[in-house]
Amino acid sequence: MPSDSLRWETLQSLKDSPKGKIKFNPYWSAKDEDILSGYQDSLSLSSQSGVILQNLKSQFPQTAVGLSVSRGQSSPGLIASVSSTGSSREIRVKDNTTTVTIPLKAEQEQTAESDGDEITSPLSSTTISLLSPEAMAMAGCIVRFEEEQRRKAKMAFRVHQEQQEKLVMVVASTELEQLKRFEERLELKQRQEYQSMRDMMDRETKESIGRQEKLKEEQRHRLKIQNLRLREVEQQRLREAELERQRLVEGKERLRNLNSFQEEILQINQLLEASSQNQTTVLSASIGTYNARGNQLCSQVSEVVRKTAEGQYPSVEDMAVAERALHEMRTQIRLMQEEAIKAQEEEKKKELAESHRKLLEQKTQQEAQKKAEQLAKEKAHKQGLQNDADDTTVKWYKELQESLDKCAHSFEELSSSKDVQTKRLKLDLQKAATIPISQISFNSGTQLREIFGKLNKLLSGQAVLSGGKSISSSQHPQGLDFVFYKMAEKFVKQGEEEVAAHHEAAFPMGMAASGIWQLHPQFGDLFLGHLHKKCPYAVPHYPRMKDGTPVDEYQRILGYRVDDDGLEGQDSFLKRMSGMIRLYAAIIQLKWPFDSKQALPTHGLNHGWRWLAQMLNMEPIADITATLLFDFLEVCGHALLQSYQGQFWKVLMLLKEQYLQRIEAVTGSGQMGSVSRLRLFLEKLLQERQISPPKGQLTSEFWRS
Repeated sequence: MPSDSLRWETLQSLKDSPKGKIKFNPYWSAKDEDILSGYQDSLSLSSQSGVILQNLKSQFPQTAVGLSVSRGQSSPGLIASVSSTGSSREIRVKDNTTTVTIPLKAEQEQTAESDGDEITSPLSSTTISLLSPEAMAMAGCIVRFEEEQRRKAKMAFRVHQEQQEKLVMVVASTELEQLKRFEERLELKQRQEYQSMRDMMDRETKESIGRQEKLKEEQRHRLKIQNLRLREVEQQRLREAELERQRLVEGKERLRNLNSFQEEILQINQLLEASSQNQTTVLSASIGTYNARGNQLCSQVSEVVRKTAEGQYPSVEDMAVAERALHEMRTQIRLMQEEAIKAQEEEKKKELAESHRKLLEQKTQQEAQKKAEQLAKEKAHKQGLQNDADDTTVKWYKELQESLDKCAHSFEELSSSKDVQTKRLKLDLQKAATIPISQISFNSGTQLREIFGKLNKLLSGQAVLSGGKSISSSQHPQGLDFVFYKMAEKFVKQGEEEVAAHHEAAFPMGMAASGIWQLHPQFGDLFLGHLHKKCPYAVPHYPRMKDGTPVDEYQRILGYRVDDDGLEGQDSFLKRMSGMIRLYAAIIQLKWPFDSKQALPTHGLNHGWRWLAQMLNMEPIADITATLLFDFLEVCGHALLQSYQGQFWKVLMLLKEQYLQRIEAVTGSGQMGSVSRLRLFLEKLLQERQISPPKGQLTSEFWRS
């Protein structure tokens, strides 16, 4: 800017002036020196100095000491000079005619600052020897000038000191901030290094975990391959064992056939020998030939049989030899018989008339016997089978229903209570008794054991956890009877719903019910009571309609569901009955495997045999009888065959040859599906002479799951 340039020019001019060349010692006060001690040149006063001195004289007339002035005549011009040595100074004022010498001595100079801002002039303690007032005035001016300069110097020093202090504070604050920033950067660097180390450690950890997982995966893969190889080896061993078993079975079968062949050949040979003894002389030669050939064939078969005596089974070739020998032996006996017949024809012609007469008599007797048997069969058919169960079975059925009603009345107080806590307790007991049964499935044996343990504890009066809280049947005097009743009812309901929809569920459900039945016999009577009430065909019992009984009530007695929509469909009814019969058939053949008592089932296969015999002694009902027999035999047939063997096959033969015809006689044309299914099932069983285990039967793998 223009003002800045002018300022610098002014400062440069002042610096170049004589006064600007004065050397000023800033430390003069600290060294106790005069401020102008280093100034050697003489000072010159202007022509106006006289006026100043005049003023000083008029102001300080009494302070003039030792003033010597030599003057001539006054002159307009005045020359003053100041000489300084040490602490004394002289001021000489000269004009053309006068010379004035002013000796100045600063006896004591000191500055005092009252509050750091005031400066005290030492003029009062300065003795000035002047001969003229002008010299005195000049000296005062000089003193004031010095004081003013000193004050300005102090002010400048104070300002400079404050500026330095501020600068130091600024520098200190700046350094402090920089130190903080440095520490922050250092801390950031440390955090970054720590984080990088953490990241590196995490990466190494992840890599290590990855390597471990990879090793585990490789190990699992190796184990899997090893297991597959072991399984293949085991399967190969099983196949070889099966082939060996099959070979042994076939060898045994061939041995049995060979023995039967030998037995038949020997019998035929005996017939040949017997015929040779009884024949006439005309046939003796040909019969001898037949006997010789028969003996040769017997020797061939005996040679084959002799090999088997050494522990070997006959081969296929040996069987072919024996079969050819048997076939030829049969041919021999046939030819011999034909010759014998030809030889005896003459004798028979003689006896033909008598034989014909006897034959007519026998035929007449046989026809009479057949007519008698036919009349007996028609009479038996008219009489028919039983229309209901026997008295013992009906009595047992009624006793179970009475026991069921008695149990229902025993907890009537708990069931009909108006108390809020009692109602809540009843609801909790019902949930604890029914919810675990709904969770039974054929997926896990461990889960089934846990559910069975919970139900057993509840029936034993112990506390169980249900709905997040502890509940016990002993919390109410009637709680145990209520739990027994509801648990039995729930099992029957699971049969008509869950088992009816999923047939495999009959075995885990039946296993749990059978185990509870073994430990708590009271449960069995209640279960049968509920089962017979919903499915009277499980007795078996066909209730008759009594006089005055409404139709819908009688339909309920028969097991049908009757609601506002009317009677349920026949398919739904048969499905529910099938589910309950399947559950019953599973229970009678199962036993809880973890019972330490090792007791026999309370309700075992003998009741299944009784049910089947009772069903076959009763007149069939269309659609119902065929369905229930099929479901019962499919679930329980394998167990009944293992227990009763030949007796069971007789029952199946009776069912197929006689009772099935009765079922067809009462079944309409639109209801033959169940009958056809039962017929095919029986034909397959009788043809294969074996019954496969039912689908869904619990195995050892189930209990390990």
